[in-house]
Amino acid sequence: MFVLANLLSALAGVLDLVLGLYFWIIVLRAILSWVRPDPYHPLVRLLHSLTEPVLAPLRRLLPGGRVGLDLSPLLALLLLYFLRSFLVQTLFDLARRMR
Repeated sequence: MFVLANLLSALAGVLDLVLGLYFWIIVLRAILSWVRPDPYHPLVRLLHSLTEPVLAPLRRLLPGGRVGLDLSPLLALLLLYFLRSFLVQTLFDLARRMR
């Protein structure tokens, strides 16, 4: 049973790392959107391609488009925080109980 516990613990650790990294990628994209960077710059294109699959559906849910304020990064950050607090911690706790 300890093998499955170690697998869950490792999965939780990797998931925590990926969600934390994605959190900062969204923060960076939001900050860059304030200064209007060159849309053809490779870093800007990379950030856009990494975050747009998550932000585009959230934009459709939020009424901010009519006001000109994009709140989708804020909602994405809240969702990532929830996933890190709930899902990752649940996986760690489950692994701990299996040992």
